[in-house]
Amino acid sequence: MRFDDRFLEELKSRLRPSDVIGKSVKLRRQGREYAGLSPFTKEKSPSFFVNDDKGFYHCFSSGKHGDIISFLQETERLTFTEAIERLASEAGMTLPEPDARAAQEDKKRQGLGDWMELAAAWFESELRRPIGKDARAYLERRGLPESEWSRFHIGFAPNNRTGLKDYLIAKGAQPGDLVEAGVLIAPEDGGAPYDRFRDRIIFPITDTRGKVVSFGGRAMDPAARAKYLNGPETSLFHKGRLLYGLYEARKILHAAQAAAPTENNPLVVVEGYMDVIACQRAGVAAVAAMGTAMTEEQMEVLWRLHPEPTLCFDGDKAGQRAASRAMDRALPLLKPGRSFRFSLVTGGKDPDDVLREQGPAALKAQLAATTPFVEQLFNRERDLEPLDTPERKAGLKQRLRAAAASIADKDLAQAYRDDLLGRLDALFPRTAFTPNDGGGWGGRPFTPRGQWKNGKREPPDPGIRGVARALIGERINPFHAAIAVAAIDHPGWARPYDEAIERVGFGDPRLRPLARELFEALIDDMHDDAPFREILARKGFAPQIAELERVAQALAGAPFLDPNMDQHRAKALWSACYEAVIEVANSEQALESLRHEPVTAGSLTATRDLRTRIAVLQRQISNLEFWQGAS
Repeated sequence: MRFDDRFLEELKSRLRPSDVIGKSVKLRRQGREYAGLSPFTKEKSPSFFVNDDKGFYHCFSSGKHGDIISFLQETERLTFTEAIERLASEAGMTLPEPDARAAQEDKKRQGLGDWMELAAAWFESELRRPIGKDARAYLERRGLPESEWSRFHIGFAPNNRTGLKDYLIAKGAQPGDLVEAGVLIAPEDGGAPYDRFRDRIIFPITDTRGKVVSFGGRAMDPAARAKYLNGPETSLFHKGRLLYGLYEARKILHAAQAAAPTENNPLVVVEGYMDVIACQRAGVAAVAAMGTAMTEEQMEVLWRLHPEPTLCFDGDKAGQRAASRAMDRALPLLKPGRSFRFSLVTGGKDPDDVLREQGPAALKAQLAATTPFVEQLFNRERDLEPLDTPERKAGLKQRLRAAAASIADKDLAQAYRDDLLGRLDALFPRTAFTPNDGGGWGGRPFTPRGQWKNGKREPPDPGIRGVARALIGERINPFHAAIAVAAIDHPGWARPYDEAIERVGFGDPRLRPLARELFEALIDDMHDDAPFREILARKGFAPQIAELERVAQALAGAPFLDPNMDQHRAKALWSACYEAVIEVANSEQALESLRHEPVTAGSLTATRDLRTRIAVLQRQISNLEFWQGAS
């Protein structure tokens, strides 16, 4: 049965992923998401997350990502239709009636598919006949031995105008069906149809089930008008939806995950048929977009298999242009849990060259040396022109902001903006704040802001400057002070983060005792409106709270401390700030773990990414950027 997109969207809108997945995975709310132990691997600490707002799950230990339909397919081995039937029953939805016309079309496509399978078998047999001698020699020169031809169903189309046509008609095919399937060409003048592929090495193109739906042909004649020729769009073949090698790549991914569930097995997008074959022979899941720029539909297909596929392009100008087009098309679609990485094979070689000349280990090492999407994007914009004038530097900043703004997901767009501008700051460092007289951020005089009163900031206490300098000298950060004061006055804001309150505290080791008291109160089910400040005062914390409040308000003027601010907005702003503290702590913990692991290309890349992210967040925290303009 076929289900249209409207039915599927309605089905998913009626069911919360946490409810469906929570039936088989014990989930605990953690901020805006739910966390639990992975159902795909054995682990002791949760790495499996479910996000109801975005409608997906992501498993960091296995790399699996998807919606409630794919979850049932993965965990219960249901077919797509079986998963839909199960969920429709839970949602109280009636399955659509079978469409007689659609059934007839399916039967027609099945018949065309049978002829494509026969055509593929004929091409394979022609490669091994005497007429395929030159094609066999070419494959041998390309380092593809005969033992591998059957695995990839490689064939040969002789330079015969009706060779395939005569064979299939003898088997009962109608010329019109073969034209519709794309293997014959019908002349515009009404003449007899003839073979589309002639004197070419043939690469069968399959759908997600491994069924042949079209062919790609590599010309044997160097003077041929088209070096590579793909079949046309048909009812079986939609070039913008399929990827060459996808069926085999899925098998490689699944086998690798079963053998080593905790490994991050790559999915690589390369430029040509032979590159796909080279990667797959080396044990790397790889696909190709068949000579065109990747489409949004192909990106969605890739993300269903892997949260961060690697785009591998040649290092020449054409490869750089292909990478740039892919970035522009992908930017609006990026979301948490789905992005791309980039790998540029060096030395003017493609993956097929590397495998043939240096072997599988060298190819895997090159493909593992990847660059995150955000870094590739920054490098592209940075290298567009020399940055030797203020105008060009300002132009770079505008381009970076525009690129980040093109991301549809608002949270990710803000994260990209912060990261890109952080890289820009690192490219052109500014003078940091020093507490000496006349100092300030970037050399500007530092003027502490006053306390909140009646919805406005009052002028600062004349004596606060000396207090501020003393506190800065002790490295008391007003950002952390403000978070702590707000959590004390609004325990309900902190309740979703109880585990983080215990583990991370408020971002400053000296605030650990306060965080511990709050955590104990939360697990004891303290009411959100309980006078927690009074409880702490009775335990001797009053002087510390008063000092924190003075630092937070006098130096920072945090908007969420303003009693006149809308409380929903204040809570959201506090949550965003506290999640930044959590992310810094998690990133620092991950960085510490990497120090104890063997040094590899992947670990070096991860270390660099973590250090960059920590630096960006710490800059935002130090500059109080999280609430600039929010008051």
